[in-house]
Amino acid sequence: MYKNIDSNKRRTVLLIFVFLIFVIGLGYLLSWYFDNQFILVLAVLIATIQALVSYYYSDSITLAISGAKEVPHQEPFLNLHRAVENLALTAGLPKPKIFLIQDSAPNAFATGRDPQHASLAVTTGLLEKLNKTELEGVVAHEMSHIGNYDIRLMTLIVVLVGVVALLSDFFLRWTWFGSRRRSDGESGQIQLILFIVAIVLAILAPLVATVIQLAISRKREFLADASGALLTRYPEGLASALEKIAQDREPLEVANKATAHLYIESPFKKSTAQGKGWLVGLFTTHPPVEERIRRLKAMIK
Repeated sequence: MYKNIDSNKRRTVLLIFVFLIFVIGLGYLLSWYFDNQFILVLAVLIATIQALVSYYYSDSITLAISGAKEVPHQEPFLNLHRAVENLALTAGLPKPKIFLIQDSAPNAFATGRDPQHASLAVTTGLLEKLNKTELEGVVAHEMSHIGNYDIRLMTLIVVLVGVVALLSDFFLRWTWFGSRRRSDGESGQIQLILFIVAIVLAILAPLVATVIQLAISRKREFLADASGALLTRYPEGLASALEKIAQDREPLEVANKATAHLYIESPFKKSTAQGKGWLVGLFTTHPPVEERIRRLKAMIK
């Protein structure tokens, strides 16, 4: 289990490093080609404002668009409060605020920029369809996301994706609508090749950025599964919960593409007729639930 956690952390660092190099390279290419630093300055300014808003208000925005309401510390939610309190104490974390989403599809997510400003949201379907140990497994998984600073990481990655998309959009607009291009004596043939490469990068950049974002999201789910099992000392509880959530065919009505990666399992239920090829897997927000269950059950042996 510890080996799996270390491996996921190393891979995540590598993905973020590649991501940053990609963003910097695209920004440099854009400013060089047009010989105009204003484009890059403007992009950085907008991205900075976006980052600040995302960092300080992303949790409130996420909870609002999910229709989540804070849960009072009274019946029938006392068992949920006790489970969160006990696992927060075990993890050495502050107790997060608890929210409820009125939806019969079982699911849950955590949000917040750090453990001191964290929130945990569950659906009514989760409370109705899971037993005590399964609910504790889900809560432990989400507490692990909080303790591992996964939510902060995913917020930063979303911002990086936004920067890539912004730079790409600037580049394509300035290219098609015309602008003063660099003309400092370079060979016309070399400039044409660079122009073609730049156009290809600008078109593919948002796609590549999204694939990297989803890859990191899938890695963090494996890590949270392992950390959650460590908290409860009962991997079978989370494995059973994931099995029930995955088998429930009801889609989560309040979910959207912007928040889908936050949930413990994809809120969009796939058709059984859908393919499971590697290309489909690139664009999924979560790893295959069968693989997650297999790894958890392997920890029991």
